[in-house]
Amino acid sequence: MDEITLRSPAFDDHAEVPKDHSHEAGDVSPPLRWSEVPEEAVELVLTCEDPDAPVGTFVHWLLAGVPPETGGLEAGDVPPEAVPGRNDYGRLGYGGPHPPPGDRPHRYFFRLRALAEPSGLSEGFSAGDLDEALEDKVIAAGALVGVYGR
Repeated sequence: MDEITLRSPAFDDHAEVPKDHSHEAGDVSPPLRWSEVPEEAVELVLTCEDPDAPVGTFVHWLLAGVPPETGGLEAGDVPPEAVPGRNDYGRLGYGGPHPPPGDRPHRYFFRLRALAEPSGLSEGFSAGDLDEALEDKVIAAGALVGVYGR
């Protein structure tokens, strides 16, 4: 599988996610940049998950239908053709970091996957729906990890 380079102008890999992109500050997704997306990719899927949540992995962002030629997103932006999934706050779109006060900083895994076939996902899809839709379609992937504590 090919590797996509995923970065953010707002924070480095394994560095602190700025409070501007937290749940406390209004859930504005961070700016992201990517490269090395294979030419045969027909769709990109973006996710953000916190594996350190007390209840198990907490889904902060599910976004399918991102055009492969985009190269990135500005803070808070979503391409008009993108399809938002439901996060574990129960809402569509991005929900920022919000670990329990006093916990050691949690890790937030932003993942970008390139698909060889359309995902077929509809607005409000779940993480389980995404797992099913990605089966045998992912041709490249990249990750960026941010940390956040309160």
